[in-house]
Amino acid sequence: MRIDVSSYIPGSSPVHACDARVKIVLLAAYSVTLFLVGTWTGLALCALVFVAVAASSGVPVRRFFALLVPVYVIAGFAVLFNGFALDVSQAAPGAVPTVLGDSFPGAFASLPPVALAGSFGFVPAGFARGCFFAARIVLLVVASLVVTYTTTSTALTDALADFLRPLRRLRVPVDDIAMVFSLALRFIPVTAEEFGRVHDAQQARGAAFAEGSLWQRLRAWQTVLIPLFVGLFRRADALAAAMDARCYGAEAGRTSLRDRRLTGGSVAVLVVGLAACVAIVWFL
Repeated sequence: MRIDVSSYIPGSSPVHACDARVKIVLLAAYSVTLFLVGTWTGLALCALVFVAVAASSGVPVRRFFALLVPVYVIAGFAVLFNGFALDVSQAAPGAVPTVLGDSFPGAFASLPPVALAGSFGFVPAGFARGCFFAARIVLLVVASLVVTYTTTSTALTDALADFLRPLRRLRVPVDDIAMVFSLALRFIPVTAEEFGRVHDAQQARGAAFAEGSLWQRLRAWQTVLIPLFVGLFRRADALAAAMDARCYGAEAGRTSLRDRRLTGGSVAVLVVGLAACVAIVWFL
C-alpha cells in the first residue's frame, strides 16, 4: 500500500521561476475573480487564463485532473441540488435568484421546469446555475494545483514568513511559525511512507483489513494506527533533540540562504496578473 502525496514537480518553466509570493498573491486574486465573475464569458476567460498558465508550466494536464475525484463529487452535488427540485411549482421561470448580478442561467432562464415524477422535476435555470458553480469549483482547485506543482515547500514557507513579517512588531514569533509549517509539510510524505510500511507489515502478519464485521475491521486498523503514532512521536523527539543540538532559537534573528527580494520581472508579472483579474471582474 503506497500513497502518492508528492506535489512539487521539478521544472525550469517561467511559472517555476516566478517568485512564490507573487504566485500566492495571484492565486488569491484569481480565486476572488472566480467568485465575482457572474457570466459564462467571464468564466470562460478565467478558464483560458488557467489553460495558458498550466501550458506554460510544463506540467502534464492529467496531473491536474486525475486526482480530483472528491472535487468532482462536490461539483456533481452542486449540479444535482441546483438542477432538480422536489416541487417544480416553486421553480417557475425567473424564480432562480441571482447574486451580484449573475446572469449565468442565460437562455435556460426562460425555460419552464419539467416534472419528472409527481412534483419532483428538472429545473433548467437551476441546472445552468449548478454547472456554473461546478466549473467555478474545479477551476479554483486546479488553479491552486498550479502553485503547489510549481513551488517547493521551502519556497512556500519562506513566502509565508515574508507575509507575516509585519507581525514581528507585535512580538509574534514569525520565524517559528514558518518553521512549524515547513516541518508539517516535510512530515506529510514521511507519515504517508510510514503508514504504508506499517500497513504492509501488519497485512503480512495476517491482519484482515477488509474482512469481518465493522468492529473487527476497526480493531485490525488499530494495529496500524498505534505503531504509526508511536513512530511519529519518536521521530518528533529525535527532531527536537537535533534542533536543540544545533542551538535552534539561541539567536533572536535568523538569516536566509537565498536572497528573497522581488525582481523586476516578478513585480511586472504581479502587476499584469492583478490588472487582468480587475479587468475581468470589471468588464465581465
